[in-house]
Amino acid sequence: MSSTAGAPLQPVHSIATHSANPTSTSLWSRLSAFISEHKVVVYTVGAVVVVATAGGIYYISQSAPGDDESAKEKKSKKDRRKKDVKDSAEAQADKVPGDSRKACSSSLDNSLPEVDENSVESLTVEQRNSYAAKLKAAGNRAYGNHDYSRAIELYSQALLCKRDPIFFSNRSACYNALGDWTKVVDDTTTALSMDPEYVKALNRRANAFEQLKMYSEALLDYTASCIIDGFRNEASAQSVERLLKKVAEAKGKAMLEEKPKKLPSPTFVSNYLQSFRPRPFPSGLEDGILLDEASGDYHLQRGLEAVKRKTADAYEEAGLAFEQAMELGTSHEATALNWRGTFKYLRGESASALEDLSRSIELDPSMTQSYIKRASMSLELGDRDAAAADFQAAIDHNSEDPDIYYHRAQLHFICGEFADAAKDYQKSIELDRDFIFSHIQLGVTQYKMGSIASSMATFRRCIKNFDKVPDVYNYYGELLLDQQKYQEAIEKFDLAIEMEKQTKPMGMNVLPLINKALALFQWKQDFSEAEKLCERALLLDPDCDIAVATMAQLLLQQGKVHRALEYFERAAALSRTEAEIVNALSYAEATRTQLQVQEKYPQLASKLQGMAGLGGR
Repeated sequence: MSSTAGAPLQPVHSIATHSANPTSTSLWSRLSAFISEHKVVVYTVGAVVVVATAGGIYYISQSAPGDDESAKEKKSKKDRRKKDVKDSAEAQADKVPGDSRKACSSSLDNSLPEVDENSVESLTVEQRNSYAAKLKAAGNRAYGNHDYSRAIELYSQALLCKRDPIFFSNRSACYNALGDWTKVVDDTTTALSMDPEYVKALNRRANAFEQLKMYSEALLDYTASCIIDGFRNEASAQSVERLLKKVAEAKGKAMLEEKPKKLPSPTFVSNYLQSFRPRPFPSGLEDGILLDEASGDYHLQRGLEAVKRKTADAYEEAGLAFEQAMELGTSHEATALNWRGTFKYLRGESASALEDLSRSIELDPSMTQSYIKRASMSLELGDRDAAAADFQAAIDHNSEDPDIYYHRAQLHFICGEFADAAKDYQKSIELDRDFIFSHIQLGVTQYKMGSIASSMATFRRCIKNFDKVPDVYNYYGELLLDQQKYQEAIEKFDLAIEMEKQTKPMGMNVLPLINKALALFQWKQDFSEAEKLCERALLLDPDCDIAVATMAQLLLQQGKVHRALEYFERAAALSRTEAEIVNALSYAEATRTQLQVQEKYPQLASKLQGMAGLGGR
């Protein structure tokens, strides 16, 4: 969801609302934006009946019962609805003041038949049905009077005469009022065994499961309820969202504790590192200078050289080199701490990374990058005030550093303060016109502000002035894709892909491949080619969570739910922070719930297909 927590400052943010996923590009952030705008978890409902339209991925918000429903089933549901309405009317009618209500109830109860397991055997079918109706009506009155124990007795006697799912459901309502959640589950389960599409019983059991902290079971029931009701019940949809979060959070915490600390995909690392303007090597560490291999300065130099290669192996080598530089001691300790802290941050070692960056600042208060990186971490942890303080401290030490304004603009962008973001991007450009990402992000910000003409003009200037930079074409393509100018968008993605191949064959940024896959999916429903592009991206960068998540969505669209689940779980495993893991697990849990609904309620499968055919925004 859109929040500052779990949202590190990145080099370029997509046209869509920033998501909890750090590499906010294409599909993932578009889906997150859709969640924010529609206030329903799209990956919940989307995982059940997601459909594709010309504009992207949407969930079913309206539907009708399947045409193949039998007349008998329709009559049964109609009768049950009538009974439920009657029950409610009887309960409301009995709500008269004080003693007169009690006297009326007592008088009626005196005329009630008394039955037990032995006496009921002697009754005819007609007598049993008659007694059951009277006992049920009396139970409704007792329930309306909040005399739940008496209502339970009456419904229990009614059940001796006639096993009716409504009687079990009504008795479960009494247990619900008393907070006896286990008995609520027992009675609603029995009711559902007799009528699997009894929505009231499903919702009541779901609530009981939630009270018992059986969140996965509650999620399953609420999802089934949504499907039966055609996603018209907003309370049930909100319950699905709430339960998805609880299930994902519980699993996410456990996953984070067991997760090994490792660098994310080279795409992620490259995007983060290139958000800072290149700085010359410290004096004495320049390329070509030979150093003692046993010295910390040698390892610091080796780490800085590895960073420039932009491959997964090179980044691993760099992280290790910065550790060795600090262990052996270096004449550039502040720089080494900055870089070691950076790689700790990227591995998710936040506390230790903060210590390194703070120590770097103590040794060299003029090192503005350490302030900026610490601000980035504070924002990810949800502490905006600390982030703002670090930006101001950086400005106090060097007000002419364009990186400060670029990254402070990112803070404003993430928080939706687009006018302030645009001012800071412009300030960054004034101080250094050669940094491409300030121009790109200014164009994206203008687009978010609704200044489409200004945004397009900014990107055209970018193409003129930075015609050999693939990122320009990639993000301009995103802008065109958002406007559904598919052919033009794909042309830009193709240019970006070709440039990436020529300039960075080993450390290629795979985002243009993923964006092209999304464009083909939206435009032509070309699942085959879209999958091939995602597979190609994953060959180049196996740990790219965006590619994994996109593949999962493509599989889901084609009804390949089991494979989609595998990819969603893989995306969670690749996530860096708890917020990112929870976001990915929410997709996985929604997909898993779809499978469970289909297995437990096979009769709903055709209804899902029917609703998908009625899909729309």
